[in-house]
This record gives sequence, C-alpha cells and structure tokens, in this order.
Amino acid sequence: MSGPLEGIRVLEVAMYGFVPSAGAVLGEWGADVIKVEHAVTGDPQRGLRQTGLLRVEGDPNPNIEHANRGKRSIGLDMSVPEGKEVLLELAKRADVFLTSFLPGHRQKFGIDVDDIRAVNPNIIYARGSALGPRGEESVKGGYDMTAFWCRAGTARTITPPDMPGMIGPPGPAYGDTISGTNLAGGIAAALLKRERTGEPSVVDVSLLGSGLWALGHTVALTNHLGERMEAFPPGTQGSPANPLVGLYPTADDRYISFVMMQPTKFWADVCRHMDLEELIDDPRFATAEAIAENTATANEILTEAMQKRTLPEWSERFTTLAGPWAPVQDTLQAAQDSQIRANEYLVPAGELELVSNPVQFDVAAPSTGPAPGFAEQTDDILQELGLDWDRIIELKTAGAVT
Repeated sequence: MSGPLEGIRVLEVAMYGFVPSAGAVLGEWGADVIKVEHAVTGDPQRGLRQTGLLRVEGDPNPNIEHANRGKRSIGLDMSVPEGKEVLLELAKRADVFLTSFLPGHRQKFGIDVDDIRAVNPNIIYARGSALGPRGEESVKGGYDMTAFWCRAGTARTITPPDMPGMIGPPGPAYGDTISGTNLAGGIAAALLKRERTGEPSVVDVSLLGSGLWALGHTVALTNHLGERMEAFPPGTQGSPANPLVGLYPTADDRYISFVMMQPTKFWADVCRHMDLEELIDDPRFATAEAIAENTATANEILTEAMQKRTLPEWSERFTTLAGPWAPVQDTLQAAQDSQIRANEYLVPAGELELVSNPVQFDVAAPSTGPAPGFAEQTDDILQELGLDWDRIIELKTAGAVT
C-alpha cells in the first residue's frame, strides 16, 4: 500500500533528534527522504551511546534508528564547492528542504531560503529551531531539555513545590519527537497548499513553541486565573473531590488509574466490579456533592478493596468496567500491551522494533525500515543525479562526498 506522500522527495540537512524525527514521519507517510550527513563525522547522534543510565554497545543503535528509519544517507561536505554543487542539484529535485541549521550556519553554507529557492522556486523550506524564527534569541540553539521541557513550563509544572530541583523528561528525545511530528504535519499542510495554489511556504516549528502547545490547556487556565498550577505531592490520590479520579495500588505492588470524571455515573458499576455492592445506595455517595464531601473516606475504601487482588486479576475483572481506567506501565510493559500490539504501534525496522508514528491511514500501520548506515546510499544518490563513475571518483577525491 502506497503512503499519502508517495512521490514526494525530501532533502534533510539536519542532525540529532528533533528535525530528523520529522523526516522519519514523512518517510513513513511515503516520502523519499535523503539524509545529508557531514562527509567525515556524519550525524553526531550516531556517536550517542549513553542516554541517562542506559548504554548501547554495538549496532543497531536505537539512538540513531528512532529518528532516521527508512531514509537514505549521503555523506556530503557543503563547505567544498563540489559538495555544495551536489547539494543544490539534490535541492533542484526535491519538494521539501528540511533543516535544523541555525541562521548563521545557513548563511555560511549558502543554504538559507533564498539560496535554495534560487535553484528551486517551488520548494517548501522547513526549519526546526530551538526558540523560534523571530526575536533576539532566534539565532541560538537548544535541545528539548532546555527549550521544550524547562523553558516552556513542563518541568516546573510537574515538579512538586517542596521538591528541590526538577523532575526531568521521561526519556531521551521526548520533546524532540513531539516537535518533529508537529513539523511533519506542518510540511504536509504546506504540500497541500502548494498543490492547491502553487505557492510554496516556509514552515517553522520550534521546541519552545511545541513545548508551550503541549502545555496549552494549563497555560490558558493559569493565565486566566493568575495562579500557578502546582503538582500533587508524589503518591497522593488525585482529585480531592472525586475518588474515581486517582491511583490505587494492587496486591502485587502495581497501580491502576481511574479517570471517571462523572462519579455518580460510574459509582455503582465500580462498586459491583470491586465487590462493594453494599455501597451502591450509600447516602454518602449518592450525589456528586455527597461524593465530594466524602472523597477521603471513599479513597480509603477503594484502596483497601484494590489491594485484595493483583493487577492481572483486576485487569480481567475490569474488561467490563464502563468507566475509563488503565494500568500504570513502564515502557517494557507497554511494549507488550495487547492493545498496542493489536494496533501495530510497534513495527519491525531491521533488527529492531520501533514505535511507528501515531498517524495511520486506511487502518494500516506504516511500513518502515532501518536507519541507513553512514553515507550508505551516496553512490546510488549521485548516480540518480546522472553522474558517471569518473565524476563520482573526482568528488570523492576532492573530499566533497564520502
């Protein structure tokens, strides 16, 4: 089955996680993505082996595979005139130019909007930045930890007020991947606009803007009230006025999350599933007002009841529970979740399984492949430009390509 972007060509001049993850999404949507890597060093992400407390030895390396699946790689030195010539030839044939380079470097290498549009007026020029395309700090770089996590507000919002320091992101490239998906969506919209109007766009997405958007509901709420959203202390139940919104421990030291926003609608059903039928008509829980007043008591009752069975036992019982609930899972447990497997949210990519981008077309998982080896398709890509072997050897001798 062909993807919706079949026939679209993307030239990616980017590194690390954010912008390359946009290229990965476009590739899973069917685009042909050519990844331009420095002719000697390649994408620095290839050397990333230690992430947090986890270390990867040998290949495949998920740190490069996640954001570079299914692409083709060419080793190219843009600072060499012959290398710049090859880059512009690739740009002539591309629908999208995708870059993470800062303004100064785009000007230095001659790959800014006007430079690329000079050889391809119809190209969509897409930029991923740390802090946005305007303002004094638009020339500065950054990472998802700085721009997405800390500056946009998430770190402070989820850190309990009395806790020193901050709670960090749950894993590597968290803000990068979210922001990259935003950028891919913007590029897809720009492709549609070009098809309808003939006008190419410049597309901008930043880590800062994506971080703020992810926290958009909270930003609107806190600005309206003039109050900061404070995180609940670790281990607290959840809602102070609704016992059906919160965490409950099971007999095997796991947790189940209830999120039933209308407690009177679900109270009786929860009681039946947890062998608490005697509480169905209890006046303390008969109305929303009564439940709010007696939430602490209900929390104690539900906590005691939940601890009588293991998570697998409750999971079987709760298959018929009407209200929303979920087991609290780590990533190893999530990867084995039957619902995740049923929807093919993990897909094979060479020797690894990778999480697919979250968009599916025609109820089918995207097909993908492993990330390319460094400069793996250089010769093929050069031949597609019509270069013969004599010219390819000349370019390699000049250090223009690897």
